Amino acid sequence: MIQRFFCTIPNVSNAYEIEIGRGILNSQIKYLSNLASRFAIITDDIVAPLYGKKLEKLLSSSGLKVNLFSFPSGEQHKTRTTKELLENNLFEKGFGRDSCVIALGGGVVTDIAGYLAATYCRGIPLVMIPTSLLGMVDASIGGKTGVNVSYGKNLLGCIYHPKKVVIDILTLKSLPKYEFANGVVEMIKHGLVADHHLFEYLENNALQLLALDLDVVEKAIFESCRIKKEIVEQDERERGKRHLLNFGHTIGHALENLTHYTLSHGEAVAIGLLVESYLSLKLKVLDSESFERIKRILIQYDLPLKLPFQFPISRILEAMAFDKKSIKGQARFVTIEKIGSPQITDSSYCVHVEEILVKEALQWMNDDLYSY
Repeated sequence: MIQRFFCTIPNVSNAYEIEIGRGILNSQIKYLSNLASRFAIITDDIVAPLYGKKLEKLLSSSGLKVNLFSFPSGEQHKTRTTKELLENNLFEKGFGRDSCVIALGGGVVTDIAGYLAATYCRGIPLVMIPTSLLGMVDASIGGKTGVNVSYGKNLLGCIYHPKKVVIDILTLKSLPKYEFANGVVEMIKHGLVADHHLFEYLENNALQLLALDLDVVEKAIFESCRIKKEIVEQDERERGKRHLLNFGHTIGHALENLTHYTLSHGEAVAIGLLVESYLSLKLKVLDSESFERIKRILIQYDLPLKLPFQFPISRILEAMAFDKKSIKGQARFVTIEKIGSPQITDSSYCVHVEEILVKEALQWMNDDLYSY
């Protein structure tokens, strides 16, 4: 069954459809033909042979003008240099304002292709077709686009919404198990900050999800996408409630940067979720039983929860200073009172935490999560 719902942003002229189903890539021709006259499929060198060439052939055989562009996979290639190379490729092929970018791939692809679409000829239509679980439940929804720089992750970018998001869960069949687990981390995060029912569903169905039971996977994706779109609708520009979606990411992004992205996004955020939950525990807003449940569910999904190196706390603090929630170079954190319920203080969804407590949490991370 195909499920459809719309993300409706105040002051944005058109709501965009999020379509979830199985084998639905082939049914997008009519929609695309009414959207633009040329199409640039942007993907990476892993997804290109799996789905990129097939989509290019499908669109071309239907009479649409299409070109496929790919770049090396991996977070380390989500850079200004890659974006410039892709832009030059489009210019060389004569793409203009009557064109559309199709972002086909995981979160790296959707981030960089979305940023390109936002700036190319001052903005051209964008369609998201995420092929990873992380892309489906997080990166493709909400309009965030961007690239990484040496100072940190996603520090250059903009909010640019797609015209449509197409989630074909059959593409998950080609996803390595560890990449699937990376996406589950974002679903766990959604449950932690917004819906204890989703968290419990993920607790109770771990074996089915990891075995790719499509009925279970589809329900989990739908509920996770629903949570994200509802938060984005209330706070598009991340001035309040959308900060909740950064739970675990203050520390997670710092770890990605410090390991030069050898630690995957999912692994880094899983550690971030655990450490920021530990911080909530030390602040006496989260009880120890809930903390242990959070740790257990991360272990259920085979997430390693291990640091490759012990980092000087001063370096972690320095990396966190560039977090988007930081004020005057001081990191702020999302904290939770219980599973599904964030701590909200004076209408703020993230708080400044005394440095001594932050250092204590980071020391716990170094001592307890280091891979000896």
